[in-house]
Amino acid sequence: MLAQLVQYARSHNLVAEPGFAPKTVRWSFVLEPRSGSVEVLDLAAEGGSGRTFAKSPELSQPEIKRGGPGCRHFLIDSADVVALLADDSEDPKLRAKHKYFTGLLRQAAAVMPRLADLAAVLDDGAALARVRDTLRSQKAKPTDKVTFAIRGETPLYPVDSDLWHDWWRNFRRTLGAERPRPARRSRGDGRLVRCLASGELVEPAATHPKIAGLSDVGGLSMGDALASFKQESFCSYGLSQSANAPVSEEMAAAYRAALNHLIAERSRRLAKTKVVCWLENPVPAGDDPLAGLFDGEPSTVRSGQRPGLPANRYYALILSGAAGRVMVRDWMEGRCDELAARVDSWFEDLSIVRRDGAGLARPPKLLAVLGSLVRDLRDLPAPWESMMWRAAVRGERIPAQAQAAALGRLKIEILQNEAFNHARMGLLKAFHVRQGDSAMHPNLNEKHPEPAYQCGRLMAVLAALQYRASSDLGAGVVQRYYAAASSTPALVLGRLSRTAQSHLDQLDPGLARWFENRLAGIWNEIGDRVPPTLTLREQSLFALGYYQQLAADRQREAAA
Repeated sequence: MLAQLVQYARSHNLVAEPGFAPKTVRWSFVLEPRSGSVEVLDLAAEGGSGRTFAKSPELSQPEIKRGGPGCRHFLIDSADVVALLADDSEDPKLRAKHKYFTGLLRQAAAVMPRLADLAAVLDDGAALARVRDTLRSQKAKPTDKVTFAIRGETPLYPVDSDLWHDWWRNFRRTLGAERPRPARRSRGDGRLVRCLASGELVEPAATHPKIAGLSDVGGLSMGDALASFKQESFCSYGLSQSANAPVSEEMAAAYRAALNHLIAERSRRLAKTKVVCWLENPVPAGDDPLAGLFDGEPSTVRSGQRPGLPANRYYALILSGAAGRVMVRDWMEGRCDELAARVDSWFEDLSIVRRDGAGLARPPKLLAVLGSLVRDLRDLPAPWESMMWRAAVRGERIPAQAQAAALGRLKIEILQNEAFNHARMGLLKAFHVRQGDSAMHPNLNEKHPEPAYQCGRLMAVLAALQYRASSDLGAGVVQRYYAAASSTPALVLGRLSRTAQSHLDQLDPGLARWFENRLAGIWNEIGDRVPPTLTLREQSLFALGYYQQLAADRQREAAA
């Protein structure tokens, strides 16, 4: 996984040098060189969250600690540090950070003289007060990122220049980066260990940079660590900190750059996780089978249509955050032609007749399938997302937990007389198809061999019969008897069948004969095999028989 992330960073020319990282900035202080005045520019005015600077200076948390009291970043920082935009602008700790920030600008003025002018403005209490008033009037937050520009025909951003790069590299060296302790290994092979990302012998980074973009799935706004070892119980063979998962500082920066880019540009949120997926060789959007899975659009890709498809590969991660750490819930990779075939099979297995019987329902998005399992997506257990993802991408069976959850929601749907959820019914059908039920079709199969399925059909016809005989009772029949009939059909369906004759007597002779023939046909399929009780698997067959019979009847009525 790490090797593929590093390769992604290289192929996309992402900044992967330690001490540098992309940063998105909301506000810019634009300096007028002649007058010394400062204008506040909103970099998100044209949409988005701001402007992203591809190669910004960055310090790790350990480096900030080693920098001493008040140590801050360079050129880009939060509005409370840069402009003292806080409820208490006289807070000594905040003042120390502000002083450190302006001090860095003055030091770097040796290579970029204009930075001294910026530092002078930040030290001018009156000028800074005007900047704060402007920020407050534009609803700026203390945590918003701020950078600088020099007025010209177009603003010149110092962070875009490479003049400060060498100065910054030298400054980071002055922080006295600690080296991890030598690995106490049984053979005493020195300080170098094998890097998990490159396979080379390296001195591992003591700490790894934070991964951003998971705050909406359990992560922290400041970022989360992919490799982190704090407790002694997680350390092995005397190895300290991240030497337990040895990766060089360069490789850690590379996989971090790749993950940050993928989460920002190539991720899809499910409920409590994010799916990050990419192809080794990009293809047009309409040919990406992974995109079609989320959009509910079966892929147009076929191995015979695209000669290069078998050589292409896909990679996919499922991520979430927990207590400052990145949780990798799943990782998979494989050939794109196999992926396209499995995604097509997923949609085919989910295909189900519309509730009105007018053709097949639209293929559901993956998120709609997950939503069909619970009352609210927030209630969905995170492990279920991984299981359903593997069912779609790997062609695995539908988990029994998902089938049981869908069945439970369906019963509530029926008892409350709500419209059927197509994704839920398709999922129940797919469960049986992937269990090897070749008789399970998208539409009604009057010859399905399972008695439970035929009992569901019988329930639908008996309810329709009673509705025709006494229209004011139709919904009540289902609401009163469905739950019991789907678990103990012999007891309930026998009772309903005995009262069917009185309902037939209330119908016109022609309609009564039509219902008699339908009931007789279903009883002929059931024979003497009416089950006394049904398992969860059989209850879902009952539900499908009931649903598909209703859809067939509605289609017949619409065509009459």
